[in-house]
Amino acid sequence: MRFTLAVAVTAGLIFAGTAAVPASADAPKGAYWRVETTFTTTHPHPVGSGYYLTERSVSTEWSSLKGKSWSGFRKLGAKPATAKDEAAWRADGSPTTWDYRTEGMKIRLSVKPDKGSIRADEGPANRFFVGTSYVSKRYVTYQQLQSLPTDAEALRKYLLADVNAWIDWAAEEAKSTSPNSRKEDWLVNLDRYVAERASGLLYLNPAPDKVRAAAYQVLKTAKGVSDLGRAKDPLGRSGRKLALPVPASKGSVLKQQLLVDTEAMTLLAEYTDTKVGGKALLGKSGVQTFRAGWTNDKPAVPGAS
Repeated sequence: MRFTLAVAVTAGLIFAGTAAVPASADAPKGAYWRVETTFTTTHPHPVGSGYYLTERSVSTEWSSLKGKSWSGFRKLGAKPATAKDEAAWRADGSPTTWDYRTEGMKIRLSVKPDKGSIRADEGPANRFFVGTSYVSKRYVTYQQLQSLPTDAEALRKYLLADVNAWIDWAAEEAKSTSPNSRKEDWLVNLDRYVAERASGLLYLNPAPDKVRAAAYQVLKTAKGVSDLGRAKDPLGRSGRKLALPVPASKGSVLKQQLLVDTEAMTLLAEYTDTKVGGKALLGKSGVQTFRAGWTNDKPAVPGAS
């Protein structure tokens, strides 16, 4: 479910499509802003004689300055998750495809990448956004992105106002299905939401370099965020690893860690560990790696590697 906030007035900035380009703006370095996300996760259902599979997939988003966007997706193939799973797979005759059903759906897996797909997206003309989840996205123009505060404290206040507006909407919306829900159920995770908004500015859209630097400061100084030191992602890229606050929830524990390139101020990877009753929730845990930047290459089906 989408929602759109009213035009924001923050830190003396009035966001309007006809506003002058601020001094902090960065000139576009390509025809499209491209974000490639590769996700690796272990499927929650055993196959064959009882072994588990890890699958990789890639999704790619292109956004043009004229407000058009495209989405590409491709499964990159599955393989046994551990050495123990591989031994069981070999004992089964090393099959190359698998099928299982879950929640009424048939899941088909293969060791080989599939053909993938590409489609033009429908939706608001302003395809850049602030916010990281589907329900909390606020779509903005490229020029509005260039007008975001470059001072960390001003940006924090902007993001905080944005989060509070979303919480007001979410709390009211929840009452339609959960009459006993309270605004406090969201406010308890306020700092986490602000940190998530800041992390989104590090890769989801072409925010200016100075805005990215401010966003990183907001992220790392958010209450409950901890610095885990230097680390490398699955692609061998080095960055600073930060742990987000653990959200307050009933029956489940969600832990997320972010790896940030502190020179380019871009998000490299996100690690998600979800547990229910102390047990890992497969399919909802894994690692995502990101490649974000300008390109002149036209939207196409993601590569198979």
